[in-house]
Amino acid sequence: MLLSGVATNAVGFDLSPGASFARHMSMQGFDTWIVELRGAGLSTRGSELAAASTKSDMSSNSGVDKILTQKVNVVPPTKDMLTNEPQSSEVPVLTDTNVLETNTSEEPQLVTKLANALAQLSVTFSGYVRDSQLRSITDSFFDRVTELVPDASLTSLEEVADKFLGLMELPQTSAIYDQISQLSQRLVKILGEGQQNVSPRLFGWQERLSATIEDLQKQLELIISYDWDFDHYLEEDVPAAIDYIKQQSVPKDGKLLAIGHSMGGILLYAMVSKCGFEGADPELAAIVTLASSVDYTTSNSSLKLFVPLADPAEMLRVPAVPLGTLLSTTYPISSRAPYILSLLRSQISAKDMMDPELLSKLILNNFCTVPAKVLLQLATSFRDGGLRNRAGTFFFKEHLGKIKVPVLALAGDEDLICPPEAVYETVKVIPQHLVTYKVFGKPEGPHYAHYDLVGGRKAVHEVYPCIIEFLSQHDDVSS
Repeated sequence: MLLSGVATNAVGFDLSPGASFARHMSMQGFDTWIVELRGAGLSTRGSELAAASTKSDMSSNSGVDKILTQKVNVVPPTKDMLTNEPQSSEVPVLTDTNVLETNTSEEPQLVTKLANALAQLSVTFSGYVRDSQLRSITDSFFDRVTELVPDASLTSLEEVADKFLGLMELPQTSAIYDQISQLSQRLVKILGEGQQNVSPRLFGWQERLSATIEDLQKQLELIISYDWDFDHYLEEDVPAAIDYIKQQSVPKDGKLLAIGHSMGGILLYAMVSKCGFEGADPELAAIVTLASSVDYTTSNSSLKLFVPLADPAEMLRVPAVPLGTLLSTTYPISSRAPYILSLLRSQISAKDMMDPELLSKLILNNFCTVPAKVLLQLATSFRDGGLRNRAGTFFFKEHLGKIKVPVLALAGDEDLICPPEAVYETVKVIPQHLVTYKVFGKPEGPHYAHYDLVGGRKAVHEVYPCIIEFLSQHDDVSS
């Protein structure tokens, strides 16, 4: 089982036929699976799975077939691996005649937009009362609307806004949806009357308000679509993937061999730590972590410059970071000095360790959108005690001494993201008889940066044999 890093998909493990860690492991006889966590690249929502399967049956040249061949497989998502929040297409539209008071054909388009937006807001609030994201977004929305609406409607609007925001202080009850819906209807009516009474000199406010409403809808859709954190990966996605792979592969000992790169390795550490604390079986015969750590406090990781360590409420104003889109649109024109993205090369791969075309392919195709909540939880690995659960009550590093699973921990000598000292900070608390620690790279070269352990030129001759030897020692099939 292969687990990739944060905001990445399966491409990193299968960059090309000649540079594919997944294919190499498959050719060595391992039943190899690449697991994509929710929201990553090739994964599919449950509602789209049937259609995707039908399309796949009609064409033998599907995207998955092109990317992952031989014995490499993609785990199809299960219900447990997907968010349970309603999608934007499921949001009801307010059609109460007391709200609109006019024939649909005569109904102002702006009021219709606002009705839809507030209906979505009602649905979203019903599941997120007290959520700082929604309070921030709603507060900002009413501030912007207040600046735009005609003076005649301002007093009534402020009254509705105060009541609306007051709901955030109430405990969640079944009546929340109805309360918000009633206030939404009142606000729609106010703005509808404002449209009818607006003077020509203020006519432009409709367009500005329309844009404001669309912004609100987009933010709500982001919250709904990207509402998960690291614990969701750990407690839902990875266990679902393990169960599926076991059903398909039927290992003799009932256990899997797992390899995790970057956050993928962090997930494996967290999993065995939690199982060690609970005295549970992680269903893993052995794990390999590549450039991974649950405690970066003693290192000079470059992530200290990028990981959000600020007030969580501030970070949650941006529900998700579209890393893949940002890189794919800016990298072609900003990947050379003096642009800052030229620094990406040294972050990902050491000098001369990757073919330039493959490096570009990796940057342009391997990254996805990542929820702010994932980044915020990962940021705890830069604080005293290291990575913790979402509640902040369980420190994964504290319980690594209780694990019973053999670990191979690999680091790269020029890894700026997860330096060797960060890897060792985690390794040192694991029982010595269970852990093997190795740093790749020599003073005279070659050197290994963050991705080189997976796809560097020398990895196939230096790193892969080390991994295969370790896994073979703990594989029940080969023993």
